[in-house]
Amino acid sequence: MSMKIISLVLGAVLCTATHAHSTGARLQVAATFSIIGDMVQQVGGSQIDLVVLAGPGQDAHVYQPNPSEVRRITQTQVVFSNGLGFEGWIARLLKAARYSGDHVIVSKGIDPRRDVNAKPHATVRSNSNKQHHHHGGVDPHAWQDVRNSLVYVRNITDGLCRADPDNCGTYTSRSAQYMALLSRLHEEILADWSAIEPSRRKVVTSHDAFAYYAHAYGVTFFAPQGISTESAASAKTVGTLIQQIRRESIRALFVESVSDPRLIEQIARETGLRPYGALFSDSLSHADGPASSYIKMMRHNTQSLIGAIREHSAGQ
Repeated sequence: MSMKIISLVLGAVLCTATHAHSTGARLQVAATFSIIGDMVQQVGGSQIDLVVLAGPGQDAHVYQPNPSEVRRITQTQVVFSNGLGFEGWIARLLKAARYSGDHVIVSKGIDPRRDVNAKPHATVRSNSNKQHHHHGGVDPHAWQDVRNSLVYVRNITDGLCRADPDNCGTYTSRSAQYMALLSRLHEEILADWSAIEPSRRKVVTSHDAFAYYAHAYGVTFFAPQGISTESAASAKTVGTLIQQIRRESIRALFVESVSDPRLIEQIARETGLRPYGALFSDSLSHADGPASSYIKMMRHNTQSLIGAIREHSAGQ
């Protein structure tokens, strides 16, 4: 939906919208996509009323707001977004909504992964040779390193406390409990990978969403697409990647839950590989899926990756 249409929609709702947090009412909160939404809900609990714009299974790279979601923004006290260029649409949306509440960038304070020498049409993009196509030289997928999620949660807690100081003690208590679980999750993932020889930790995925995971846990990812699912892979890039898969005997091949599977299916046909399933990079699964929370997503991805590598190794 265009911003012009959004403005027309807002004309009908701005006269009744309110940003006041009434005494006794739940704090009205929005998150830009499902992974951030889950973290916000973990901290906010029953004290908040949360709307997630790009929900489970939706691609936040290409998300467009619908009228009901725009209407909710006009009634929201706090909006949480990832930042780092991930939600290219958020500034336009907030401007069109004449939003006057708090906008919290949850990645604030993170040292983003950069590549000043990145080329938009690099031959093969992998974490090992730093041939990434970033959003303005920055990779926004910082949540793929669980240590960064601790920064996210601190920023979320601060944002909720600013907007609703009466419940700050509750938010702080939940935040501490959640961060303890996240710290254990990071150690768990490190322990899981410690059983896999570093030279065998090679994976092909749909797009370049796992550089933070790669750096944190010692895995090499290859992808035909760049950082955004909007980017297109050239025939030359795909051909070179296929040659590399054959040359290095890479067998762990995955589609991603928000990506068009046809490119990975093409690579599978030309290499004789079988995709091992789906990874969740930019979106959670629905409630009945294997990645319905951030913690479940990170565990699912880790177990799927290790399982694929072990299956290949057992067949050699």
